[in-house]
Amino acid sequence: MRGSLKSPPVSHSDPIHLRPTAPLAERVLLPGDPGRALALAQSLLKAPLMFNHHRGLWGYTGLAPDGEPLTIQSTGMGGPSAAIVLSELVAMGAASAIRVGSCGALAPGLALGDLVIATESICADGTSRALAGKDRVAADPGLTEALAHEAPSARTGAIVSVDLFYDARLPPEADDALAVEMEAATLFAIGASTGVLVACILAVSDTFDAAGGRERIGDEPLLGAAEASGAAAIGALSR
Repeated sequence: MRGSLKSPPVSHSDPIHLRPTAPLAERVLLPGDPGRALALAQSLLKAPLMFNHHRGLWGYTGLAPDGEPLTIQSTGMGGPSAAIVLSELVAMGAASAIRVGSCGALAPGLALGDLVIATESICADGTSRALAGKDRVAADPGLTEALAHEAPSARTGAIVSVDLFYDARLPPEADDALAVEMEAATLFAIGASTGVLVACILAVSDTFDAAGGRERIGDEPLLGAAEASGAAAIGALSR
């Protein structure tokens, strides 16, 4: 799954929302938060260059620990933004992508900072429903297996993708979901329709109690968990 660099194309169909200022690597990490994209680029890449800053969607291209190029591009929040970003990356030549994000724990035993690898996502959001037209959409199995090898302590299974961060209503079919987040189902659907390999590893950023209370992870522990998931994702893309 080693990648190469793709020079930004010059045509009438140039991407609208991403305006590359450096080459795109075929391998991409997809955090939601632009600030996390910067932090991951600084901690995981050698000599990163800004790939995109348009619309505040920060992205960086540099060399991964295996010596091959890798791009880290933020998607923003929610399915619509993630769909735009991945669609434009695919048009520019991305061949594989891993979402490196955060999630709310649903399964018993998951604690703040734990890692979750998604085998599939339940489509409880509008964007993935519009793209996939079904209840669930799967991650790429080979890339997911590579992630599990790189992060053996992570919980692996189904997650659920929603539109709302606050007051999300989970469907009954989400009973088996390990965690809830907002972008994975959309990214899986685009991967399935384009032939691009897409997987997802998440850090638990929120837990919930029986009364509906939420506990939020601190900034430093979240950054540490994000770096661990990013390192696992790069390892999976290098296999």
